[in-house]
Amino acid sequence: MTYKIILSVIFGILFGRFFFPVALAEYVGLLIDLGLCVLLFFVGIDIGKQKNIFFKIKKIGMKVLLVPLMIGIGSILGAMLGGFFLRIPLKEAGAVGAGFGWYSLSAIELSKHSSQLGTLAFVTNVIREVIALMSIPIIAKYIGKLESIAPAGATAMDTTLPVISKATDGSIAIISFITGVVLSTMVPILVPLIMSL
Repeated sequence: MTYKIILSVIFGILFGRFFFPVALAEYVGLLIDLGLCVLLFFVGIDIGKQKNIFFKIKKIGMKVLLVPLMIGIGSILGAMLGGFFLRIPLKEAGAVGAGFGWYSLSAIELSKHSSQLGTLAFVTNVIREVIALMSIPIIAKYIGKLESIAPAGATAMDTTLPVISKATDGSIAIISFITGVVLSTMVPILVPLIMSL
């Protein structure tokens, strides 16, 4: 699965660079949204086919919220640790980590403080998503299915959900979706909060 993702990205870059009509460039966002909706529709079908899936989630209960909580804490503390070694102020590094992979919102929010910080947030969170797309199948196979949600962060509910669903099972896909929703909800709260400290 990982090599297919890498090849798809490389093919997309080459196609965009050499063959994609410039006149259609303004519609790329719409095409991405439509493609993502189709992907999520089929993920939903795959989840719906599995019996007892909602019973399993109901049995887990509120403990399911520990997954996004731990991913959030790990993301922020990991970014602060990286910031320490790169000599980036801890609150700025923590705010970048609190983007949880949502590169557009975190970049816009942090650009209010400086263009460099906004650019750092954008690049960091885009790279997180690319690493997530490549590492999720490996993590699911060799470390654990639940752990494979962690690299995705906020994208666990949309762009990386099909990869998580394929690499794991329906119950993990639902936990992934819940995780993505919770983390996405926290981004507009935590990023400005951390910057205000």
